[in-house]
Amino acid sequence: MALVGKIAAVTGAGKGIGQALTETLLKNGAKVALLDVNEAAGKSLAEALGKQYGQDKVLFINCNVESDEQMKAAFQKIIETFEAIDIFCNNAGILNETQWEKTISINLMGVIRGAYLALEHMNKLTGGRGGVILNTASMAGLGPLLSCPAYTASKHGVVGFTRAMGAASAASGYGVRFNALCPGFVQTDLFNNIQGNLGQFSHLRDAAQLLIDKMGTMTASEVVECVIELLTDETKNGEVFYVYPQGTSYVTFPSMVK
Repeated sequence: MALVGKIAAVTGAGKGIGQALTETLLKNGAKVALLDVNEAAGKSLAEALGKQYGQDKVLFINCNVESDEQMKAAFQKIIETFEAIDIFCNNAGILNETQWEKTISINLMGVIRGAYLALEHMNKLTGGRGGVILNTASMAGLGPLLSCPAYTASKHGVVGFTRAMGAASAASGYGVRFNALCPGFVQTDLFNNIQGNLGQFSHLRDAAQLLIDKMGTMTASEVVECVIELLTDETKNGEVFYVYPQGTSYVTFPSMVK
């Protein structure tokens, strides 16, 4: 699937990986709706990108992924503006072990909500054009981060949801692919604030820092450069893609059928 002329939407688009996804999509010829609860960051980025790529290529929508009402309105606005949606990047996320319920609400419930609402407009069985939904998980979705149990649980959920939806979509003929991105440590606001958001696990700060020092970090742009094929390669469905400073790999899981 070439990206030229495609209609994309990105949650958490104002900064970090969301910003890098947005810029990459525009650079490759797509039109992009930027969804973000941070109105200042989202508007500022949309204005800058509109000047660079054309105002008709960019749409900013102030939106909280925890709200059914706001998300439904956002998709309606996308359809009214661009007439369809081909790519949905479920990217909004937080890490806050003190506010663990909000972490689960945004990171997992927000992803499921966004995917189901996007599917209503993308599903070929209901008049959509098909496409791809990319869910941003984390390396914490593949193995435990001892200092962030709730965040780890949320990202494991994203990985499981993505794999199940990829299989369900293929079996149902929806024409929509589902893939998950699992980056290592990325230089974003979320990463920069990790040590202050560990809550009852703040005594494990040193252990967390040792892991960071051992693994190294990446920029958001470096991560996104690696995942274009998840969007464009029609054979990629239900895939979980691990991106880390030393390289990339598709994750294999044990089969449930022997």
